[in-house]
Amino acid sequence: VLIGATTENPFFEVNTPLLSRARIFRFEALSEEHIARIVEAAAADEERGLGKLRLRLDADALAHLAGMANGDARSALNALDLAAVLAEPDESASRRIPLPLAEEAMQQRALGYDRDGDNHYDTISAFIKSMRGSDPDAALYWLARMIAAGEDPRFIARRIVIQAAEDVGNADPMALVVATAAAHAVECVGMPEAQIPLAQAAVYLATAPKSNAAYLGISRALADVAERRSAPVPLHLRDTSYRGAHALGHGKGYRYPHDFPGGWVAQEYISEGAISRRYYEPTDRGHEAEIRRRMEAIEKRRDGER
Repeated sequence: VLIGATTENPFFEVNTPLLSRARIFRFEALSEEHIARIVEAAAADEERGLGKLRLRLDADALAHLAGMANGDARSALNALDLAAVLAEPDESASRRIPLPLAEEAMQQRALGYDRDGDNHYDTISAFIKSMRGSDPDAALYWLARMIAAGEDPRFIARRIVIQAAEDVGNADPMALVVATAAAHAVECVGMPEAQIPLAQAAVYLATAPKSNAAYLGISRALADVAERRSAPVPLHLRDTSYRGAHALGHGKGYRYPHDFPGGWVAQEYISEGAISRRYYEPTDRGHEAEIRRRMEAIEKRRDGER
């Protein structure tokens, strides 16, 4: 019988043949009540704990250690050890640990976060979905969690840039500009100041109008490219910059849109039947509503010239 334990996701880290023969048991973080009982037991146990020091934990101090450990009993016990050292014995040789001493001993909340495991991906997922869901406060919270845990700010910046194009898109074209500027600022200033442009970009994306029309458009186009025959480039659209191109008919009949009213002229840009559907379907949100009106006007002109 082989028994193993890991803090990583076994579906990512354990050999697949071994995983197929194993039974997985998931261990959850300890509750505050459980951690409080562990701390109390350690403070009272004279053989394996700190009982010989005669510690007296105030109720609010115990609650602080249990709450700030974030499910990690080791963090609470380490803080208890430090508090016991810092506490001065009184005339009865006992050591009282009040709330201020417990706060000093805990120093920093033990964040449940690992830069390569589940928490890493779960937290960035929550961050992205909070921006997509237009909740700036939630986005800032998850951003703060990552920053406090020491996440690489460049990783966060890359996700923000992707988010700007995927979920805001042309509903607010400035979103990508802000996101890209934030990514550049991260490279320029580094941490801790980089958290400011990251926060600005996260809030901008969370509060911007949303559209995934461009993302859906390229997904549809890529599907056609993968599943259908390659469409030839129409002769009038082919490159004319080299000698002999015109003799091959390249560029013949091309109509330069700027020479026509409104900067548009009816013209074939891809052979009929080459694509299976409309790729880009602008929404009626934000700036994309104006794009939609413009595209509808062009479509009417195109229909009128057929």
